[in-house]
Amino acid sequence: MIFSLDFLYVLVGLLLGVVALLTLLDRDHPRRYTSALFWGLYAFVYLAGEAVPAAAAGAVMLAMALLAGCGLVRQGRHGTLPEADRRASAARLGNKLFLPALVIPVVTVLGATLLKDARIGDYLLFDQAHLTLASLGCGALLAVGAACWLTRASPVQGVREARRLVDAMSWAVTLPHMLAVLGLLFAEAGVGKAVAHVTTSWFDVDSRLAAVALYCIAMALFTVIMGNGFAAFPVIAGGIGVPVLVKVYGADPAIMAAIGMFSAYCGTLMTPMAANFNIVPAALLELPDKNAVIKAQIPTALPLLAANIVLLYFLMNR
Repeated sequence: MIFSLDFLYVLVGLLLGVVALLTLLDRDHPRRYTSALFWGLYAFVYLAGEAVPAAAAGAVMLAMALLAGCGLVRQGRHGTLPEADRRASAARLGNKLFLPALVIPVVTVLGATLLKDARIGDYLLFDQAHLTLASLGCGALLAVGAACWLTRASPVQGVREARRLVDAMSWAVTLPHMLAVLGLLFAEAGVGKAVAHVTTSWFDVDSRLAAVALYCIAMALFTVIMGNGFAAFPVIAGGIGVPVLVKVYGADPAIMAAIGMFSAYCGTLMTPMAANFNIVPAALLELPDKNAVIKAQIPTALPLLAANIVLLYFLMNR
């Protein structure tokens, strides 16, 4: 295959490695050595992949957490065009600026549907085991090319902008990765079984409506704590979804899982732990209230969670 997931991981690792190098060379950076070490360690995780022993990978993640927790990962100083030049460029390009962003979803959909069996010679175009992710990576690469062509900039400028954005988001970039791993650790540690014990001991699940409500609300609340629906899903699905909804009430596992994840996303809308979704945008937009995004989303999240409970109650046995 041409666009495999491993190939894309290497590209991400190389990009993070360049970010680490540029940070190290930035003499005006307030924490250039520790910040460069942080991004270098993250690049190492992607580049080395499965060749790294699990214990060593865990030590790397702990070191990254210590660097970020001690405030040693900071934003550098980036040279940008003058305000007048940026406004002139935006006026010249107009709505064409959105075209590179649209390339990503278009290529992802085409790669996952019409081009899923496409070949170049004897090689499949996309990784069949991770078709959507491989298509997404291809779309991102084509979007970079489209942006360079549209703005008449070089790929080097694209790397500089990548570093600027990574710096702006800081350690929050790693949160989805770390929280997903944390969810797997919880599952391996038997947290799901503990949740099942607490559920059956403390709550009345003899009512189907109560069981459904408990499942959806627990999925949202655990996501609020964890900051990631993928971390909450294996714990709550293993503790309530499968043993109660599927085994006791005969729920369709696919419907249980889909609406459960949707309930988890309701929790994502309401938590600062989902920093890359809720805190980073407020920082990038320079909003005076860092929780402004969360406050705007709560009126949507709560009715949506109630709608999920109703939907799962009526659809889970179909």
